[in-house]
Parts: sequence; structure tokens; C-alpha cells
Amino acid sequence: MTERIHHDGVLVVGAGLAGLTAALAAAPRKALVLSPTPLNEGCSSAWAQGGMAAALGADDNPALHAADTLAAGAGLCDPAMVEILTREGPDAVRHLADLGAPFDRTDDGGFAQSLEAAHSRARVARVKGDQAGREIMRAMTVATYASTQVSVLAGVRVRRLLQDGEGRVRGVLAERDGRLVEILAPATVLATGGLGGLYAVTTTPAEVRGEGLGLAALAGALIADPEFVQFHPTAIDIGRDPAPLATEALRGEGAKLVNAAGEAFMAAYDPAAELAPRDIVARAIHTEIEAGRPVFLDARAAVGNHFPDEFPAVFAACMSAGVDPRRQPIPVAPACHYHMGGVVTDAHGATTLEGLFGAGECTATGIHGANRLASNSLLEAAVFGARAGAAARELDAPTGRVISGDPLPDLPAAAFADLRRQMSRGAGVIRDAAGLTRLVEGVETLKRAHGQGPVLIAAGLVAECALARRESRGAHYRSDYPAVVEPASRTFVTLDGLQARKVAAE
Repeated sequence: MTERIHHDGVLVVGAGLAGLTAALAAAPRKALVLSPTPLNEGCSSAWAQGGMAAALGADDNPALHAADTLAAGAGLCDPAMVEILTREGPDAVRHLADLGAPFDRTDDGGFAQSLEAAHSRARVARVKGDQAGREIMRAMTVATYASTQVSVLAGVRVRRLLQDGEGRVRGVLAERDGRLVEILAPATVLATGGLGGLYAVTTTPAEVRGEGLGLAALAGALIADPEFVQFHPTAIDIGRDPAPLATEALRGEGAKLVNAAGEAFMAAYDPAAELAPRDIVARAIHTEIEAGRPVFLDARAAVGNHFPDEFPAVFAACMSAGVDPRRQPIPVAPACHYHMGGVVTDAHGATTLEGLFGAGECTATGIHGANRLASNSLLEAAVFGARAGAAARELDAPTGRVISGDPLPDLPAAAFADLRRQMSRGAGVIRDAAGLTRLVEGVETLKRAHGQGPVLIAAGLVAECALARRESRGAHYRSDYPAVVEPASRTFVTLDGLQARKVAAE
């Protein structure tokens, strides 16, 4: 018989910034955090380099930050959610600083802020140039372990959401050390991160592969905008999996994208050149590489000998591959970096399933629209993680009978490697109907062989909704439909609705 644990508090699935923020915000209610890895490992938050965007400067304000966010989102942002993010953002950064995150400071004690692409102001609060994610998560880990209200179970993988006869989420079926355990709680918060690991070239940890999205979809949750996947333009192209990242802050400091002859080319693609939105820069680099012209990020003049101190993570990654960025340009290529789509949540993190909340990259709050503005991701995790935790603590334990179930199917290593290759080919930087159709068919073939597991569900949502969106908007670029279709419309879908649509089409 499967062991059953009753947790009288908030159950948090995931231990990145969103998850730990939600757990701490659940106070005075007890919170139990489940993580597949030890804290500060296996989460994208710890790998974030650029920092946190917030209107902290004298020349800035939340309205300006909101305007930049809306512009980057290409018509699909939810203005009300953006307003919350930008209004509460400065206090979220200050709170993390109070917890011990060592943000870079100016001589007068203010936050040192850098300029990143598509921002109209220098508003990205950094830590040691490119150490923001690691240092913020270090502070959050210390705060979590210091809290008597939060408990952590590491080495735990969630295999399905548990529901009662009314469809309310009552907890999870988890696996730890090869043993299954049902963990029941009045409220469950999904904070499982994005789906970068579904792609063959990614900047995210291997553990981040869309399982939270798939689990929620299989339970019947409403999903939004799964086709919108952001590709970071400047992953360091040294054959690593995952690929190290050359932070966007380098281009903010004046680094140039050049071809093998040392010629700058971005101005030919966009007047903003290196500071154009990420989707434009990523497509430009992809186009150059596909044409047989390797691309490099030349930061010799912009950073030069200051690299070890100002951008230590980038410097270490380059040097480990024999590339000295002080003396030579850095080879770069686009890589899957962030998922704008996810589980639909409201302003308090509630999903469409009672008892289930969400925060961070696995959700679709409507903040990022079709293309996330640089360095808004950690900010969203902090702002909406706190909101989800505070809302989840208010739920009382229901009394209905919980329906047990078997673990959802897993995907063998060889099949997963095949899926990653298919995703990069079919739903990459530039897409078309032929490639997306092949991808949809490939995912269906894998489902027939290995079952309807959360990883394949997540991949299928991306593929099918990308095929259905016959336009190019933000990070979703269709070479066969290059125009923008107005009015702008978001994608909202459930698995049952998607299946019904496919049956009707047949």
C-alpha cells in the first residue's frame, strides 16, 4: 500500500525563487517544499545572470517599466498583471536585499542598475555583474533553512496531481528513493519552472522539462500561450549541454555581435542593433548561422580586462573551453531559454483547478505576452510567488475522498533525447507548417509508444498550438506566415478541448 502523509499547510512543488518565496509567504501556515534536487541546484533561478528589472532609479517609475514590458510582449500582455508586477517590483527587490542578496550598489548606497535590451532605462539590479540568480538563491536558501515554518524534502519527484471526485487538487503522488508516497494538503503550489530541457540546445538545467505544465494539463487545468518559447540570442556555443549563457548585460555594456570577419551585422536587422528585443536578435543570429556565417559576441572593447571581476560566470565558462573573452570574441548561438506560456493563474496565483496555485515560469500570468522583457522573470517569481503563497495559506482542508492513481508514464532516456532533437528542429527559432506537422506527428508516435506522460503532454501543447497560430508574433516566428494578424489574441486551451478540436478537424 502506498504511504500517505497529511500536511496541514501549503505544499509547494519546486524550489526555485518562486517556490521558496511562496513557502516563506505562506507564514504563519506551515509549508512543505518538494524538490527533485538539493536546494539551489537544478533550478533556472540559480542560473539567471542578468538580474531583476525594477523601477528603482530616480529617472524611472513603474509606468515606464510597464510600458517597456507591454511593448516587448507584442500585444499579448495582460496590462493589469503587468501593473501589479511593476508596482510591487521595487519592494520585491528591496525585500531580497534585506534577506541578504548582495545587489551591486552605487557610491551613495543605491542599487547599481544596468541597461538591457528593449528597456528604456537602466533598471536591472545586478549582483557582481552576472551572479544575480546564484546569490539571490543563496540568500533564499539561507532564509528557508532558518525558517521554523518551512520544511524541505529534497530528492522528490512528483508523478501526478491527486484530486477528489469534484476535481479539486488535494496534493501529489510523489516518488522518493524509488518509493511512492501520497502527500495531501489543503493547497498545492506548482513552481516547477519552464520547459527548456525539452530542447536539444538550452540554457536551463536538465531537470526543467515542462513536467509541472504537463501535470496540471492532465489534471484538467487551463493552459495559455504554450507556443511562445523564448530563445536567448547568446548562448555560448562550446558544445555543452546545457549551454552556458552570455548575459544580455554584455550587450548593454556595449558588446557587439560580429561575423567571422569581425563585421557587425545587427543594424541590418533592426535599428536598435544589439539592443533590439530578444526575438529579433535571436532570429538574426539564427539566420546568419544558417547561411554559414558563424556569430561571435565581441566584448573586448566593452569589457576587456574587467571580465573576471564584472562577469565572472561568463569568463569562467569561456575560459573552460579555451576562449579568453578579454582577447577574442565569444562564439554564440540561440538556445531555448524561457517559456512565456504555462498554467493559467490569476493575480493571486490561483489556477482554474480549486486547490491548485502556481507561480513562476510554469505559469502564464499574462505578464510576458509573446516575448518576455529581459530580467522580468526573477521579478515575476518574487512578486507572484509571494502572492501565491499568501493566497494558498487561506485554504482550509476539504473533506472529500481523495482518488488515488498510478504514477504517470515516464519517458525513457533514448526517447527523451529523440524528443529534444525533434523539438529543436520543429519548434525552434524559426518555424513552419511542415516542421511543426512533423513534430506533432513525432510527439504522437512517442505517446503511443510510451504513454501520456507530462513531458510529452508539454511538448505536444507547444507543437500543436504553434501549428495553430498562423502568424508571427514575438518569439513565435512562422516563415510561412511572417505577418502579424490583428487583433492580437492569446491561446487558451485544455487537453480535452485540444483533443475535441483535433477530432472535429478530422
